[in-house]
Amino acid sequence: MESLTLTFEMMAVLALLALTVFLFVSEIVRIDLAAVLVMVLLGALSYMPGLGNLADVSNLFSGFSSNAVMSIIAVMIIGAGLDKTGLMSKVAALIIKRGGTTEARIIPIVSGVVGVISSFMQNVGAAALFLPVISRISARTEIPMSRLLMPMGFCAILGGTITMVGSSPLILLNDLLIASNDTLPADQQMQPFGLFSVTPIGVMLVTTGVLYFVLFGRWVLPSQRDRGADGGSARSMQAYIENTYGLRADMFEISVPEGSILIGHTLSDLMVAHHMYILGTSYRGHKVIAPMADTTIEAPARLAVLGLRRVVQEEFAEPYGLEIMPELDAFADDFAATQSGVAEVVIPPGSSVIGQAPIDLRLRQTHGLSLLAIHRGEDTLSHVETDDHPATHIGRVPFQAGDTAVVHVQWDRLTRLKSDRDFVVVTSDFPQEELRPHKVGWALVFFLLALGLILFSDVRLSLCLLAGAVGMVLSRVLSIDEAYEAVSWSTVFLLASLIPLGQAVQNTGTANWIAGHVLVLLDGWPLWGLQAGLAVLATAFTLVMSNVGATVLLVPLAVSIAISAGGDPAVFALTVAISTSNSFLIPTHQVNALIMGPAGYKVIDFVKSGGIMTVLFLIVSMTGLTLFF
Repeated sequence: MESLTLTFEMMAVLALLALTVFLFVSEIVRIDLAAVLVMVLLGALSYMPGLGNLADVSNLFSGFSSNAVMSIIAVMIIGAGLDKTGLMSKVAALIIKRGGTTEARIIPIVSGVVGVISSFMQNVGAAALFLPVISRISARTEIPMSRLLMPMGFCAILGGTITMVGSSPLILLNDLLIASNDTLPADQQMQPFGLFSVTPIGVMLVTTGVLYFVLFGRWVLPSQRDRGADGGSARSMQAYIENTYGLRADMFEISVPEGSILIGHTLSDLMVAHHMYILGTSYRGHKVIAPMADTTIEAPARLAVLGLRRVVQEEFAEPYGLEIMPELDAFADDFAATQSGVAEVVIPPGSSVIGQAPIDLRLRQTHGLSLLAIHRGEDTLSHVETDDHPATHIGRVPFQAGDTAVVHVQWDRLTRLKSDRDFVVVTSDFPQEELRPHKVGWALVFFLLALGLILFSDVRLSLCLLAGAVGMVLSRVLSIDEAYEAVSWSTVFLLASLIPLGQAVQNTGTANWIAGHVLVLLDGWPLWGLQAGLAVLATAFTLVMSNVGATVLLVPLAVSIAISAGGDPAVFALTVAISTSNSFLIPTHQVNALIMGPAGYKVIDFVKSGGIMTVLFLIVSMTGLTLFF
């Protein structure tokens, strides 16, 4: 290629690139702030003499309206809509039911599913849709999101290489090949690739990613807690209740067989007799959470029981021939930390419930409150006998002003209780959201509409996704305020602020200058060496500019190199298009930027885990290209 002279503008861009990498790695300031700072510096430098072509200042902020950024905003809203209906919680429950509660089993299931999904839709869309699923799984298994989001995100990127529509570079590739054919003689014309031409390589890459995290995840994944969605607050609340009120209890699911002698007994009788709490019943598929105390037991049934393991097992399950399930099954989703938990509710002066007993108030039926204890002055009254207090039938103890009722409740019911003046909800650290399961139909309609437009039309990706997002709001799956809250604005600013820098790298000729010097170094290498060198070059370029820009720049170079060296130009071009998905080292890829905030990742986490993944990607992709092409 023609030799380029290093200009003052190129030196300025290279300096900004070095500053960006330094700020990202050192994290002197937050990474999204660093990106905004670099964008501002880029615009300011463009006003200096001799640097007028550094950036088009009038379009400096065009990244905020770019197809990629608008797509991310829309897919976050769609994902929030699906989560609001409880659908993602059900998906999480299904994954846990099939995969258990360990990293080694959850990671391959989630990562494999996301990898397959991202082969037919944009990888950032697949990752965003599974973000709430990972949050639910984390809360229920107590596995930090930082241990789950990176495998999911990396496999979403890898899944984009399974088909020719899985990533933007592969979508562009056939058009670039056709354009290159105009300059080639008839005997060197390249044939476009079919939809599944790259599938064997993509499957190899996704499998490699899954195995990498399953086998080496304990060493390469960060172990710190994420920033708050893993249910840690619920667990700390449980510890607080135990330390404050002496209520030491666990949740069990118990199977009541047909013919059991418990049939006909009321829940109240059993709770008082055996010093435990029955918080849910399931009979012939009809499930009731916080059932009335006078509910009679039928069989076969399942009971959700809160109590001491010794008491539940030795004084209840064994004498009556009941089976304690190894883990929650029918009630797994209902009593997940994201759905329910223990809370404190105070009876204020002037409340209409003063002087009335809980059993008369039917707290379970009217408010969904399962009363565990009443704290009055220095005393705690409960069904459970402790070292300091005997067991008490608290259902018959009239409420007094100032009583603290310790209850187990579904979070959505607790949210509604805050508007009742008869109670003061003291607990504040709980998910205060109202699920809308009755809107699941509308949510699925607009999700499928967006997906259908993506797969079967030529409508711009961002417009397809925005159609689904707007539909979620119009059908009241989400309110407009909830849609705004669903967007991770730090992710939006990170990506939008980096886009002008990528354009400057390309428009000032800096990319061509770097590519030219690298290709000089590759002169005289064997075919496999040239191909590997192109793969490394594409990997480096996609870290500092968009993968689309890197593909558009390097595919013509790859074709020229292949022809001059006697190689297959189509295979060299495919090498570039696949290698621009090798974006794991720093969080400049949309997927990496998306998962960074929720998991609390630092740049060094990507360098540590992504460095090895980058090398594995190069080895596996080159091996696949050699075997299948």
